[in-house]
Amino acid sequence: MSADPNHSSTGYALGIDVGGTFTDVVLAGPTGQESVAKTLSTHGDPTEGIVRGVQAALATAGVAPAAVDRVVHATTLATNAILEQKGVRVAHIGTRGFRNLLPLGRYARVEEDRFDTFFDPPLSPIPASDCFDVLERLNSAGEAIIPLDESSVRAVAEKIRDRGIRSVSIALLHSYVNPAHELRTAEIVREYLPADATVVTSAEVWPELREYERTTTTLMSAYVGPVMVSYLRKLEQRLRDAGIEARVQVMESGGGVMSADLAGRRAVATIESGPAAGVLAARAAGLSAGHPDVISFDMGGTTAKASVVRNGAPAITTEFHVGGKGSFGGRRAGTGVPIKTPAIDLAEVGAGGGSIAWVDHGQALRVGPHSAGSEPGPACYGRGGQDPTVTDANLVLGYLDPIGFAGGTMGLEPENSADVIRERVAEPLGVGLEAAANAIHEIANATMAAAVRVVTVQRGLDPRNFAVVAFGGAGPMHAARVAEEFDISTVIIPPSCGVGSAVGLLGTDLSTDRVLTRLCHENDIDGASVDDTFTQLAEIAAGDLGVELAAPSTQVERSVDVRLAGQAHELTVRISDGGEGRHWDDTSLPALRERFAEKYKEAYGIDGSGPIELVSYRVRVTHVVPKVPLGRRATSDAQGQGPARKRRVWFREFGEYRETPVYEREGIVGAAPVPGPLVIADGESTIVVPPAWNALVDSEFNVILSRASEEK
Repeated sequence: MSADPNHSSTGYALGIDVGGTFTDVVLAGPTGQESVAKTLSTHGDPTEGIVRGVQAALATAGVAPAAVDRVVHATTLATNAILEQKGVRVAHIGTRGFRNLLPLGRYARVEEDRFDTFFDPPLSPIPASDCFDVLERLNSAGEAIIPLDESSVRAVAEKIRDRGIRSVSIALLHSYVNPAHELRTAEIVREYLPADATVVTSAEVWPELREYERTTTTLMSAYVGPVMVSYLRKLEQRLRDAGIEARVQVMESGGGVMSADLAGRRAVATIESGPAAGVLAARAAGLSAGHPDVISFDMGGTTAKASVVRNGAPAITTEFHVGGKGSFGGRRAGTGVPIKTPAIDLAEVGAGGGSIAWVDHGQALRVGPHSAGSEPGPACYGRGGQDPTVTDANLVLGYLDPIGFAGGTMGLEPENSADVIRERVAEPLGVGLEAAANAIHEIANATMAAAVRVVTVQRGLDPRNFAVVAFGGAGPMHAARVAEEFDISTVIIPPSCGVGSAVGLLGTDLSTDRVLTRLCHENDIDGASVDDTFTQLAEIAAGDLGVELAAPSTQVERSVDVRLAGQAHELTVRISDGGEGRHWDDTSLPALRERFAEKYKEAYGIDGSGPIELVSYRVRVTHVVPKVPLGRRATSDAQGQGPARKRRVWFREFGEYRETPVYEREGIVGAAPVPGPLVIADGESTIVVPPAWNALVDSEFNVILSRASEEK
């Protein structure tokens, strides 16, 4: 997991990941990882937990705050603002006759809603009274059928001002082709609002075909943008007060980072900020272990997330949903709020260490989706929690050390865990304490396996062809059992696995995406026009990052959305990489047809040949930045230390507690695999190696688990 030596940094960098239960901080310098801090997240003010973790990491390493020259942050702020409806009040402006687009919405009745005769459709993202329309109309070619009536815009602007609304989203019909009406509407609205008001247009945020998705994406940018700006300003000030002058960079959903200023302007690009960093860490760990095809498995305190990396590249989707309903980690189209922006393709389930176990009215045991979070947390935290959780079950089973939890910063109380599991689960079900704890553990595994199934089997991929990369505070405890569900024979657990997402942040580059819809049948393709469109998008994206396209550190990825002529949905096909110059020639169309047919076959299982249409052009511009080396290494005297101690651990194969060796990661460094069962204590996490599995530490300090039956 080393950084590129050609782009190494001489300063120190901080990776900060705020989760639902813990805030993780990793400090790394010119020679690699220096220290790690894990603190409870402070939901009332996340900056409190961040500063506490940063100060602890700096103190442990003995590094002065002024030596930090890069701060990279992953946050769920935008997601939480949408889910908890804690964004700012927004007024929306659309084309005359389309004022009710958002109140009418779009909803698919899925799961239990299909059988609910008293079903109530979800509420509009904003009240109908805050939706306005202006007189104008463009056709699909961008030609004005009805010119923009500026008096109607001024009348709407006055109403918005008089209502005290300070954030406005504007999405007019067909503005992705011709943004003139939209941009002029924004100019007029700004005349009526205070200088610090937020006015967002779809032409600036995401000018892509499909009106409803373009509108909701623009609306959510206006809804969470001011919240993000306020939060990042406060965070940067708190860090300055602590002696750190470096500007904060924010993880974006597609796998890069952006400046705090750009994150404020394009807040929707940060909605999947936290999970994306973990996938990048999984990618790096897989490559370091010689596995370019891996399943990223991230289990924290609140949720578990799965994603796929193929040939060293994470799977990317160009549309996802926030909230809504779905099945076992997937989100159904037509539920939640659709967001049109590139994001790493993830499945997420409410199964984390803090997920609450409960017995329903039918006497069935359930685990999640509700979580104890960090306040009060699981019962074993001793902070007043009264509900049994997955963490409590793992403590009862002996997987967790009650003394060395969270890097030794917290002590756990096993008696509390035993009491709440006995009272809330074992006695209602008429089973013993250990059986109840194991049932909680197994149900959590099954729920997380469903997330893996979404990103593999449901995508037409055979999970047996992948290795699992496990990280997060709880992931390595459950990874081998989840792998068994799919007959996967290899699990990779990288160094500092308990803070994997924070580590992944330090391997990122500045990047941003731009898109533009230009419908064109293959018979009408003009190569010069294609190149001009890509050049225009690349220049805009480079301007967002404040970099030069011709600079050696600038990389450009070009792709286009393609569909069969007459169809309604597209597949994204890579065109070329590289900097400036022409990228479309006489060989481009045949090559595009061939790549599209391959992707069509892969996606749908049927032939995808025939005339094609180009729909939207996409550009991703990346500015490669100097990086610190990632991960930590074994100490020079780590060879063959053996187990540090033993403790009683319960495994289903035995149906009882047995004395089980407990190693430190350094203790299994050597040439020979160590057979399970065993437990590996690893600072911020715990690795459980069940019977029939072996453990080995490779040259990159990854713990490699392999099925004993697979050993040759």
